[in-house]
Amino acid sequence: MESPKDFKNKVVVITGGAGGIGQAVSAGFGFLGARIIILGKSRGNFKILQKNLGKKIKLEFYAVEVSKERQVWEAVKKIIAKHHKIDVLINAAGILGPVGQFHTNPLKDWSRVISVNLIGTANVCHAVLPYMVKQKQGKIINFSGGGSVNPFPNFSGYAVSKAAIVRFTENLAAEYRASNIQVNAVAPGAVNTKFLKNTLAAGKKQAGESYYTKALAQKQNGGDSPLLAAGLIDFLCRPDNLLTGKLISAKWDDWKKFTAKDIELLNNNSEYTLRRIDNQFFKEIKKS
Repeated sequence: MESPKDFKNKVVVITGGAGGIGQAVSAGFGFLGARIIILGKSRGNFKILQKNLGKKIKLEFYAVEVSKERQVWEAVKKIIAKHHKIDVLINAAGILGPVGQFHTNPLKDWSRVISVNLIGTANVCHAVLPYMVKQKQGKIINFSGGGSVNPFPNFSGYAVSKAAIVRFTENLAAEYRASNIQVNAVAPGAVNTKFLKNTLAAGKKQAGESYYTKALAQKQNGGDSPLLAAGLIDFLCRPDNLLTGKLISAKWDDWKKFTAKDIELLNNNSEYTLRRIDNQFFKEIKKS
């Protein structure tokens, strides 16, 4: 279990930190003593979060559209000028994009989801990484999820963006391992957020009967708790946790039982990563 001393006075930047899952993540780090800096579009959502968390939590807000590179860089420069460091970056901002068969998706809307989910994540990482390299430490968490490891029919823009996030995460982890920067992706589970609302609004024909039925059931049963994802992110960002380059499911993976030895082994194998399984070039597959 993490303790308050693990995150006391750490500077944690969270994109979309006033949104559905982002609120739980912000609260988790805030109650552990971190200074939470939210990059987002809605100051109104931030004020609601601020009210809910109370004055004891250290919260700041910068109005930023993550797909706009200049806005991101300007915000990060202000954060560094004020706090002189960024210990943790969590890229939780994202949109669902168009729903329906690909040929029915307006390409401008399809491109928009790539721009926000993938390019937005890259923009913030690109702005923050120089400072993490200089300070020789850092944690980066990217949000993956639906469509990243399996086809996600009728949600192609979203699925492509989330699959790309995983490979981007793996690349960054390999590139910055020597700089003591750990980069991981999380799959938060089926949380009842605006994504669910947008899926149901799209209707059975656009979303597909199977997924639409699942979405209805998710709405009725309340979905997965956002605290699952918040707990996983807290775990991955602990100073003594050196796990890097992995996609971890908050719901399905047994990450709570990972020991230091497990993490060392995982850092040297291909579990929880994207691979083409062909039993020929993928050497870790054992033939029976």
